[in-house]
Amino acid sequence: MTYEQVRTLKPEAFKRFCGVQTTTFSEMVSVLKQKQQAKRKPGRPAKLSLEDQVLLTLQYWREYRTYFHIAQGWNINESTAFRIIRHVEQTLIRSGRFRLPGKKALVQSDCVLEVVVVDVTESPVERPKKTNDACSPVRKGIIP
Repeated sequence: MTYEQVRTLKPEAFKRFCGVQTTTFSEMVSVLKQKQQAKRKPGRPAKLSLEDQVLLTLQYWREYRTYFHIAQGWNINESTAFRIIRHVEQTLIRSGRFRLPGKKALVQSDCVLEVVVVDVTESPVERPKKTNDACSPVRKGIIP
């Protein structure tokens, strides 16, 4: 789904689809445009617009899809999807406008945490009991 199709969505649906607000999305695109204007590269123009590149990256982050599946959905090569995602990630990180607070900021804050998250997804693995019957006849010395 390209940006042309997504931009007509309501803000709530846009956030559900992309995982970010429309203002955050437009700020990400503006950071990439500034980088692109500062460094013009000769050669073939990109197949995807900057908005589509950000959308592709957000799709990768939000859905945990493989590069192969993303590339098939956007009709590009797998290596191109990897390069686009890596470029967008590095550009956004270097801008410094999209950083999360680190562990120290959370520890030093005066707020009291009200939520406790418990991971209950682990379950014990059922394994067969070890008995003498489970051994192979070769180990017992009995060859049929």
